[in-house]
Amino acid sequence: MDRIQITGGTPLIGSIQISGAKNAALPLLIASLLTEDRLTLKNVPNLADVNLLVRILRNHGVDLAVDGKRPGSSTHLGDTFHLTARDIVDTTAPYELVSRMRASFWVLGPLIARMRQAKVSLPGGCAIGTRPVDLHLTGLKQLGAEIDIEAGYVVARAPRGLHGAHIVFPKVSVGATHNVLLAAVLAKGETLIENAAREPEIGDVAECLVKMGSKIEGIGTSVLRIQGRDRMEGAVHTVVPDRIETGTFAMAVAATGGDVTLEGARSIHVKHALEVLAQTGTRVEDLGTGIRVTRTSGGILPISVETQPFPGFPTDLQAQLMALLTRAGGTSVIRETIFENRFMHVQELARLGADIQLHGDTATVKGVQSLTGAPVMATDLRASVSLVIAGLMAEGTTTINRVYHLDRGFEQLEQKLSRCGAQIERIASH
Repeated sequence: MDRIQITGGTPLIGSIQISGAKNAALPLLIASLLTEDRLTLKNVPNLADVNLLVRILRNHGVDLAVDGKRPGSSTHLGDTFHLTARDIVDTTAPYELVSRMRASFWVLGPLIARMRQAKVSLPGGCAIGTRPVDLHLTGLKQLGAEIDIEAGYVVARAPRGLHGAHIVFPKVSVGATHNVLLAAVLAKGETLIENAAREPEIGDVAECLVKMGSKIEGIGTSVLRIQGRDRMEGAVHTVVPDRIETGTFAMAVAATGGDVTLEGARSIHVKHALEVLAQTGTRVEDLGTGIRVTRTSGGILPISVETQPFPGFPTDLQAQLMALLTRAGGTSVIRETIFENRFMHVQELARLGADIQLHGDTATVKGVQSLTGAPVMATDLRASVSLVIAGLMAEGTTTINRVYHLDRGFEQLEQKLSRCGAQIERIASH
């Protein structure tokens, strides 16, 4: 397996183009199942998760064409995908594919809605919590789906099609909101979803569904009102910039010092995270076309924060913030309220010299004078990039193993950082 090697201590200076959001691109790709027409998606990031989902969609019968790079086009902008699901030839999403990525489970809603049947493996993915699918299934049942669990598969039928319903989620779930939304656009009548997740990626998917002919009110709020249609149409849509990548690079700049412009980043999507970052002594400036992050003098200030659903501080930035706070001048407290197992990076940060104590869902981070490079191992996507940030701060060389986690969610990570002066390289396995 590939490794990433980092020699720390260099401030980051320059600019980084923010890629399309993985967490929007995946459900947008799945939305292609809703129509016989062509769906064109621009700014799709080149990621392992995207490539895996493409395999699943092709298994269902989706045709895909990807535009090649044109003369003068930026190598840092994402690809353009043309997806056509004229004929869905298979309504089964097999275990060997779905077990590798949770988001692939979201094909369930569109398949039931359009084909009136589906057989989808129960999902896998990062081992950062149980994340049960009961909210998905309850919502789809309210839309009229008959659902059974057979040998590790969700077997769903809706012989008379789906119908609108009033769905109130007992807790906020991004995945369940996606799955029910993608089904409701082809259900008869009106669907009202209350306590829907408000993440920008859900808003991006809803905007695309509107372009495909759906009528959706309340986009960006916790209450979505969807008018079902008999058929969806083709559309052209650009994937929203990745707010988690934005926050990650902002924290890397804060950790190393320096001055970096995050091109294309939207501050409104990371408002709370940027406010937290400012509390650490980092300067953040909205340029309209991106965000400038600066920390050229002064130490890192300690803070207290807890993760929350959007618009609160994202759980997907918790590990990166913790890496930054390992060098703060004092004690910081981080409370993780979303996933119960999302502190697996703590023991790896400790190998670099971090002083972190865990008490249930709370981590107490005592800032240290310096970190020292060491071999470490990535345990999940966001944990792996926290080790990159720590390695950029550490004295000496840090080697990160199992970096396939990084490739799931960060496009051209080493190239983007090295262009800003980081001493980082990928060492290919032999």
